[in-house]
Amino acid sequence: MKDYLLIGQGIAGTLLSWHLLQAQKDILVIDEARPDTASRIAAGIINPVSGRRFETAWEYDRIYPFAKDTYAAMAALLHTDTFVERDIFTVFPSAQMQAAFHAKTNTSPYIQPVVENRYAHYLQQEHGAAIVKGATVLLQNLLPAYRRYLAQLGCLQEAVFDFAALELHDNHVSYKGLAAKRIIFCEGPAIARNPFFNFIPFLPNKGEALHIKIPGFFTESILKKSIMLVPQAPEHFWLGSTFAWDFPDTAPTAAKRAELENGLQQLLSVPYTVTGHKAAIRPSTTDRRPVAGLHPQYPQLGVWNGLGTKGCSLAPLMAWHFSQLLENDIPLPPEIEIKRFFNRWKA
Repeated sequence: MKDYLLIGQGIAGTLLSWHLLQAQKDILVIDEARPDTASRIAAGIINPVSGRRFETAWEYDRIYPFAKDTYAAMAALLHTDTFVERDIFTVFPSAQMQAAFHAKTNTSPYIQPVVENRYAHYLQQEHGAAIVKGATVLLQNLLPAYRRYLAQLGCLQEAVFDFAALELHDNHVSYKGLAAKRIIFCEGPAIARNPFFNFIPFLPNKGEALHIKIPGFFTESILKKSIMLVPQAPEHFWLGSTFAWDFPDTAPTAAKRAELENGLQQLLSVPYTVTGHKAAIRPSTTDRRPVAGLHPQYPQLGVWNGLGTKGCSLAPLMAWHFSQLLENDIPLPPEIEIKRFFNRWKA
């Protein structure tokens, strides 16, 4: 009997399975290998501040060091780069934003003013700019390398999960001839079709991003105004991203491409070309916190989902907390506990 079946290998399933393997657990990850999931399209941005007031993100002083150490350990095992610390060169769109930044410069260790006129030829900076100390997780390296690692261990099954084949028993589950103590659903927006966790108010949203080329330009920094430009290679950048709460399908749209290009044109002073356009659905919740925990009636079922746009920063530490609940019965941080939705389940 296996210890855990994990459904999904986005950033949530990857980090939870990592911690369980570190604890010497016998796991199997079931994933359908779709190329257009949010984790595979995202740029992996880690940003320490949020909003127009440059407020430090929730639990960031704990989350960031843990994430940095975890991605370093994964890089060493997988023999690939997984993590890059980067300045987020933040161009102020207004005098009000400039004032809000300067009000934070003496209170936040993550932001600092720009003293030189950096990127003057390439960027429009009428109201000046600032540096935010951030990072990116190289998802294009991490996810496929970790997938190969799971396959080498015999811990990966590439398949669409079939709920009709899941059987619940008193203290375990069975699925197509496999038995496991627990099954944990990390399937991203597909959670909307999960019959066991439909009491959780997930709020999927659609994001779109462009890939662009800026001839002659390269920087290691992320560039931010109303949009973000994340370097991928010399002259090549990821540009994103948009939000849509109401959408008929998952296809890229002309309207969101125009929105992204409009934001880019307010930042760039030089020509560019669009080389790609992608879209994906993000899993998120109404209170913008992840959800982790065990089903109120069937404790052999668990969920780890809803990381939203901050998945790369949240996943390492919060997945570790979940592994501690699973293995040592140590309570989860209340902000991510599934129990906050139990009243909805009873209703």
